[in-house]
Amino acid sequence: MQTSSNATIVWPAAVQAGIKLADPQASGIPMELAVASLAGKPLAGRSVKAEAWTRVVDSHRKRLVGGFYAYEDSERYQALGEICNGKTDAKGRLACLMPARHRGSVVLRVSSRDDAGRTSYSNAEVFMPGDGTDWERVSDSDRIDLIADKKSYEPGQTATLRVKMPFREGSALIAVERERVLEWRTQVLTAANPVIKIPLKANYGPNVFVSVMVVRGRLADPAATALVDLAKPAYKLGIVNLRVGGKGYALDVKVNTDKSLYQTRDKATVKIAVKSADGKPLAKGAEVAVAAVDEGLLALRANDSWKLLEGMLGERPYGFFTATAQGQVVGKRHFGRKAVPVGGGGGRGGTRELFDTLLLWKGRVALDEKGEATVEVPLNDSLTSFKIVAVATAGPDRFGTGEASIRASKDVMLFSGLSRAVRQGDRFEAGFTVRNTTQQTVKLNVSARVEGQAALNPQVVELAGGAAKEVVWPVTVPADATQLSWTAEVAGDGRVYDKLAQKQAVLEAVPVRVLQATLTQVPPDYSLPLARPADALSGRGGISINLSPSLVAALDGVEDYFRAYPYTCLEQQTSRAIGLDDQRAWTAVLAKLDSYLDQDGLAKYFPYPGQGSPVLTAHLLSLAADSGWPLPDKGRERMKAGLTAYVEGRVQRGVAGSNSSARAIVQLDAIAALARHDAARPAMLDALVLEPNRWPTSTVLDWLVVLNKLTDLPKRAERLKEARQILVARLDLSGTTLNFSGKPSDEYWRTMDSADADAARILLDTLADNTRKADLGRLARGVVSRQSRGHWDTTVANAWGALALRKFAAQAEAGQPTGSTFAKAAGEQSLDWAKSPKGGSLMLAWPDQAATLNLRHQGNGKPWAIIEAKAALPLKAPLASGYRLEKQWMPIEAKGKAFGRGDVWRVRLTIDAQADMSWVAVNDPIPAGAQLLGRGLASDSNLLARGEGKEGYWPSFEERGDTAYRAYYEWLPKGRHVLEYTVRLNTRGDFALPPSRVEALYAPERFGEIPNVNVKVQ
Repeated sequence: MQTSSNATIVWPAAVQAGIKLADPQASGIPMELAVASLAGKPLAGRSVKAEAWTRVVDSHRKRLVGGFYAYEDSERYQALGEICNGKTDAKGRLACLMPARHRGSVVLRVSSRDDAGRTSYSNAEVFMPGDGTDWERVSDSDRIDLIADKKSYEPGQTATLRVKMPFREGSALIAVERERVLEWRTQVLTAANPVIKIPLKANYGPNVFVSVMVVRGRLADPAATALVDLAKPAYKLGIVNLRVGGKGYALDVKVNTDKSLYQTRDKATVKIAVKSADGKPLAKGAEVAVAAVDEGLLALRANDSWKLLEGMLGERPYGFFTATAQGQVVGKRHFGRKAVPVGGGGGRGGTRELFDTLLLWKGRVALDEKGEATVEVPLNDSLTSFKIVAVATAGPDRFGTGEASIRASKDVMLFSGLSRAVRQGDRFEAGFTVRNTTQQTVKLNVSARVEGQAALNPQVVELAGGAAKEVVWPVTVPADATQLSWTAEVAGDGRVYDKLAQKQAVLEAVPVRVLQATLTQVPPDYSLPLARPADALSGRGGISINLSPSLVAALDGVEDYFRAYPYTCLEQQTSRAIGLDDQRAWTAVLAKLDSYLDQDGLAKYFPYPGQGSPVLTAHLLSLAADSGWPLPDKGRERMKAGLTAYVEGRVQRGVAGSNSSARAIVQLDAIAALARHDAARPAMLDALVLEPNRWPTSTVLDWLVVLNKLTDLPKRAERLKEARQILVARLDLSGTTLNFSGKPSDEYWRTMDSADADAARILLDTLADNTRKADLGRLARGVVSRQSRGHWDTTVANAWGALALRKFAAQAEAGQPTGSTFAKAAGEQSLDWAKSPKGGSLMLAWPDQAATLNLRHQGNGKPWAIIEAKAALPLKAPLASGYRLEKQWMPIEAKGKAFGRGDVWRVRLTIDAQADMSWVAVNDPIPAGAQLLGRGLASDSNLLARGEGKEGYWPSFEERGDTAYRAYYEWLPKGRHVLEYTVRLNTRGDFALPPSRVEALYAPERFGEIPNVNVKVQ
């Protein structure tokens, strides 16, 4: 279900009356009256008449309490009678003249009756210069209106502006402005003819502002008294925005197709012709860009990017400030508002399964000597209309866009009503809509099936011509499913009308989580006691053994962590790419880097308006340098420039704390990032108090980077030795673990740091230091030992950890296990190293009773094994560790107290934060098939989402996705905070929901979680 709207015109009569005014002449103003049908066709021989009224404004000034004054106005109309009447000619027009004897503002009304006696009216208002007795409405502000005679102009034309001033006579300062004063002059204006004319030059496009300041001198009377001076000088200000010229910059682009209606997977032949404004074709070799897009996508949100002429000739801003001392000279008691511009700114019979919204994108299509080109557009399986758009440019200043629409259809069509995702255990109605596009009644057999599931009973549907009907089947999602593969078919009269395929993602309602994990080198014999948790769901989880010849096996849990990670800020997307060793994902994220940079070049967590973060910018530069994966050249240079400006104090951002150590933490983080890209200088350290013993370990590591890169730094060798001594003193490598001595100050969440991230960076530093190779093995095992449930604590730590272990494996590990490794618990599995030299995974089910896992290796070498105990544990009671979360459902449009299909509900989330924290995320799941409102799409209802309330701090960014609502707080202080969102329930069924959660992204020990009951939609 969705919200849609439409508008229609209600006509008062079966005819339209109109009026057109020509320029004034000495004898009066020539007029043309017109009558047309509702389709716009001229009607001859129709009676039409014009009547007129003069608009008179009376104003007087009165004194208020306290010595203030205000104006009171009254407006009246005096009938002038009938101006002309008659019958229209063959073109549906009647010419007549409004006599020059009428003065001031004249309102004209033209009327004509249809055959049923209903009257259609049209009106216009014109100003007739008079004898000076006309008067305009007055207010106690300094604002007046300037009325232009046209909505837009071309260069070379003259704009006529009427100044609605409340003076008999005044001196006007007239200025043509845009970002500066382009022209100015003075002119005396009178009430008899308050008109100015502005010749429009070529450089005035695309728009220009005209401002008028009218000053009236002192009047002879009334005489001033001790309390009031009504005859003192006065002034008024007005400004108008004039749209100037686009015709000279426009290209005429025509797009035509060989036909308008196609079958699925046909190929449409598109012809494109481009001409200049004077009708001449473009020269051979000129190019256009062509796109073919599903109009259903454009119906959700229009794409304005291909309106190139409007974009290049977009309205220019006023762009500067002016000031005047007139208010002080005149002595106004009320200054009012200064004048400002008004307004704002193949397989035709096969299964349909290709539903991409973009059919074609060609950035460069060459035109021939006639300025024409032919493009072939392959259609997919969507039964919809497509818009084909051609965008042309010629030189630096000529642009044009042309478009055409085509449609793909079938006699009988099948449309899916399935949601993109469901959850394990959901019971829902799977719906498909059958539509008969013919004019005959048809009897149809509709069937559907899910691959690997029991067959669904076919249904018989009889549809009249042009009718549609929804067909549904009750479906239960298996507990172990990861995807539902659907095939639906509609047949009749011995043939298959339509057939489509769709895949539904299946999410976990109760996620399988790693409860415990350990890393070991498999000896000839190894044992570990096992017992399935009492509350674990049967058939879910088990014992996972990941075998590898390298310590990189420890990254299997990290990769699982990143695949399931729900949040999507810039740091998290780049860390995910590093953790999964996915350079294509890295490149795809950073292709949009410009949208994440602020005006100073600093990176933002989300592409919203606002300031970037030096911490995030430094992190991205450091991660790119250590991984060797490139940043876009332009973006990298902007980030380096922005970070340099921040370090030098030319760009200000908030710093966590005001003492010298707090400043050094953020500053050295930035300097180290610049040093990795050879952009740091010793002078950047001059403003810092260098106290390494007081710094957290992360800052000591940054200090080591700076010392290693800046070889000309004073006392470099002495400082390098001191920093390494501090680092060694803080390390605790007792046994196989790596810890840090002293207070846990390394959990410095303000800079996205953690002890796990520091441990990984220490391993990277040791790998780069050729004098410390003996410590590598112990350090690597220590880094891995810090994992909990198969991964490190934060996304940043997991990115650094993945980098460190991959580099360690490449530099320090050697040797390949031979033979086979066996695992035995409830069952037995083995891995043959000759067949799987890179290792592999073994999965054992949970034993029914407490048992022992036995691992043994027969052959040479000692493979590494990550042993993970996985289970699905339902959350039965709220959890609170720094945050408490409450959830409430409130009906907005509901048929009753129970949930119903099509109902709209509002969800209220209340967060009780126990401490200040940066970057806190809220993740609240919604039922399968439900739709979050307020996304800004055409299918949303802004009215229903308008009442969403927020208390306390507001989120910095929101994600309204298909399966969950997510909110991100850049800063969430201690206290109570409330946020709301609106959801429409579109599918009947019984839907399971995972827990709702709030968590500090860079302090994961702080979180709150509550269980969700099933949502039953009737």
